Amino acid sequence: MRSPASPDKTYRQSVMGGGLTTTLRVSDPFLADQIVHVADLRPSGVYGRPTAAVNSYSQNYPIYEEIGGQDGMAKFVHTDAFKNLNIGFALDEGIASPNNEFIVFHGERSIWQIHVHCSGQPGHASLLLPNTAGEKLRYIINKFLDMREEQKKILDSDANLSIGDVTTVNLTQIHGGVQTNVIPEKLTAVFDIRLAVTVDFEGFENTIKKWCAEAGEGVTYEFEQKNPKVECTKIDASNPYWTAFKSALDSLQLNYSCRIFPGATDSRYVRRVGIPAIGFSPMNNTPVLLHDHNEFLEADIFLKGIQYYVKIIMNVANV
Repeated sequence: MRSPASPDKTYRQSVMGGGLTTTLRVSDPFLADQIVHVADLRPSGVYGRPTAAVNSYSQNYPIYEEIGGQDGMAKFVHTDAFKNLNIGFALDEGIASPNNEFIVFHGERSIWQIHVHCSGQPGHASLLLPNTAGEKLRYIINKFLDMREEQKKILDSDANLSIGDVTTVNLTQIHGGVQTNVIPEKLTAVFDIRLAVTVDFEGFENTIKKWCAEAGEGVTYEFEQKNPKVECTKIDASNPYWTAFKSALDSLQLNYSCRIFPGATDSRYVRRVGIPAIGFSPMNNTPVLLHDHNEFLEADIFLKGIQYYVKIIMNVANV
């Protein structure tokens, strides 16, 4: 038995531990980079500009990031402590790649978690009453899942797309009812939606309003979480930090692709206040096991990642 929060090296030269391939994969090389930076680079006369130092900010609030970050980074970016850091660029977590390619994330989808409440005529279940909550719930579920099917077809039809390029819709909870032979007065469906960066947010919510009106009287919705639209970090010559980051990858001869992150990270809060951010975890040829059983990382890939970060951090710190 191993503690899920304590990395442990196995006989296969793998490091195992909870969170090893998520945020810890970013913070640990940062710390190791500082050791390598002092040991390997300073004697060579190579120095980074101290005012552009990079820090693993999300590890200051690790538990909050895992539950949405509303009480962590979302608040921290508005404090004087954060502003006084004078941050110009941020590095956050990426995702492992099962092949030789590395993945660079320059944006992410926005989370909308919505509860749709369907109210209707209650009564005995032996009757065929009109205007029931169940009929309205079926209409709502069909509309949301029809959209899900449309997005799945778009994803499946284009091999160049990844999951971050489409909007995902999933029914995650259904609430309501008091007992088997009673038609309930109210039923609620909960949906987790990740809006693609190309979506018109106002238009999307208007569609939800339209569905609720079409379902019948007494159908309302509320948001558990409603993230605003956040501009992606520019990955062109207009962003000097990206140019420096890309130059590091190119000089290391790494094969990489740029994508939209499928989940949610603290980068969205950093980008929201105007700071460019890139999600990158140097873990190629590694299965995607984030939050899974026996999460592990091969030791040689971990050690190579430290060297990659040395080059990346030196480049972006000297912009």
